[in-house]
Amino acid sequence: MKCIVLGCGTVGTTAALILAKSGIFSEIRLGDANIEAAKRAAEMCQLNEDATFKCDASDIDNVANLIKDADVVLNCVGPFYEYGPKLLRAAIKAGVNYVDVCDDYDATVEQLKMDEDARRADISAVIGMGSSPGLANLLAKYAAQHLFEETEAIDIYHAHGGEPTEGAAVVKHRIHSMEMDIPVFLDGEFKSVRLFDESGKALEEEFEFPMIGKYWVYAYPHPETITLPKYISGVKRVTNLGLVLPPEYAELIKTLVRISMTRSAPIKVEDQEVDPLEFAVAFILSKREELLKKAGITEPMGCVTVAVRGKKDGKMMRYYFSLASRGMGMGEGTGIPAAIGAMLMGMGKVKGKGVLPPEACIDPVDALQLAQKILQAIGVERIPLIVEVEDENGRREIEYREVFPQLG
Repeated sequence: MKCIVLGCGTVGTTAALILAKSGIFSEIRLGDANIEAAKRAAEMCQLNEDATFKCDASDIDNVANLIKDADVVLNCVGPFYEYGPKLLRAAIKAGVNYVDVCDDYDATVEQLKMDEDARRADISAVIGMGSSPGLANLLAKYAAQHLFEETEAIDIYHAHGGEPTEGAAVVKHRIHSMEMDIPVFLDGEFKSVRLFDESGKALEEEFEFPMIGKYWVYAYPHPETITLPKYISGVKRVTNLGLVLPPEYAELIKTLVRISMTRSAPIKVEDQEVDPLEFAVAFILSKREELLKKAGITEPMGCVTVAVRGKKDGKMMRYYFSLASRGMGMGEGTGIPAAIGAMLMGMGKVKGKGVLPPEACIDPVDALQLAQKILQAIGVERIPLIVEVEDENGRREIEYREVFPQLG
């Protein structure tokens, strides 16, 4: 089988490395608008240079022609609010099974509208197969299926930072997330809040992440809040709150968004026309290293916690599933789940046709077992999963083996 990875940044390269070592695909090809980036990724994956190609993600017809012979295409091209729907449309046109790591809410809405087109093309398209969304959805599904008679609430928390590099697409994604209406599912209804309005501030809370520390987190427009209520019966609340580290870096981005710099029209500075958004992104990135150093962050770190509340044996309980690590950041945190999605697709373990979030078509145990094998292959003995349980009296303790006996 042939797998094509589109986008050779940190996430795409990490995913390609894992796919190249997996043995599931007999051929891996890498496409990027920057052919040198594709060549660097190919070298890291020990692939020949002819396994790379230049790809303009905005040209749907050209992309469809480039990927038409693949069995699976993995899309890691950001920002997803710009390229997610376009590359899914290209996969549908080419009739190729598709996986992406889209974490933009508005792009997800557009992709879900293509469900019937994907069915007619007889393809499976798994969208949002990263960390959050992605593994977060599957942990929530596991809890609902195996731990509770009734599931009441799912709250997702995430924090990460310290990656060696960060691209403009990542910063633009964060800016985009702060500017838009943020979907939440509260009291059994879909609602929207704004980050800087009272509606958004009401959701902010201080949360302690295992291995990472205690931070204030704020509302994120991630797709889990619109897909989980559809696939987990009876749930009354789904939220997503997060933070990029260090907090001073997050505040810098928030400040530039708050003063509307990122949405202003181009302005003339002496003899040059300047796009305020592009200037803001460049300024943010220029301050990143200084802020990381000041905060004492010297290595990648990250954590996603999925807190699921429900009724078990007639009592209300809350489980906290945390995927936490130091030394691994967004590249691994998103790239490993992306590779898992592509591998499960290649293995025939994605169930259903159409455009589907992970919880609609992937068995959580299949994904977690594969994650453990991948981590062991790269020298990590155990999946970095911490499970805590809180009883009806608010007592919280760590619990490991009982929750995931299938992992051994």
